[in-house]
Amino acid sequence: MEFSGKERKVALVTGANKGIGKEIARGLARLGITVLLSSRDPERGAQAVSELAGEGTLLFLQLDVTDQASVSAAAQEIADRFGKLDILVNNAGIAVKQKTTSEVTADEFRKVYETNVFGVITVTHELLPLLHRAPAARIVNISSNRGSLGSESAFRGQPYISYSTSKTALNGITAHYARELANTPIKVNAAAPGHCATDFNNYSGPRTPEQGAAIAIKLATLDEHGPTGGFFDDNGPVPW
Repeated sequence: MEFSGKERKVALVTGANKGIGKEIARGLARLGITVLLSSRDPERGAQAVSELAGEGTLLFLQLDVTDQASVSAAAQEIADRFGKLDILVNNAGIAVKQKTTSEVTADEFRKVYETNVFGVITVTHELLPLLHRAPAARIVNISSNRGSLGSESAFRGQPYISYSTSKTALNGITAHYARELANTPIKVNAAAPGHCATDFNNYSGPRTPEQGAAIAIKLATLDEHGPTGGFFDDNGPVPW
């Protein structure tokens, strides 16, 4: 099946029933893109879609990024309904309660990495064939300034080693996918939303989720001249 550039774009945002993910879904829908708002919990996902009624075309898609069967089923549903995927925003992420670096156990690392790293790989791998079928797909991985090894701001405040290093790994994964896809129309970038007020951090951030979503929306809608293989926040490139 062939698709023309004039056809409506389809985007998938993982972990989009609240916070920054929900605002990314809202922003993309406002641009006329059909947005698949995904969540592990069907009730919460459906509620989010209901709350965004009137913003554009948003559809709920059940998806647990840590469950291969769930990811495969979601990919099949997208293939059956749309035949392609134009935008993938890997937003789903978790963190464990903060501890000092030496107190964090290997099991706590595994729990965080299962969603923040392996979940992204699982989803991207499964959906890449559909991304190749779009005229010029975009992949955006939601990272964090805490994932930067070259930014001093990443180390301010209490250490958060499992979460921070999961985002460092995600940045590396972003660079590798971008390198492999460099000769295709697909662009792959990582976004740092900044410290936003969400339940992820007990609403301690000075930025709103809408502000945090802006860089992801920008990277998800890059034109053919836009960058690939980069790590960006609102101010431009972030040091790796």
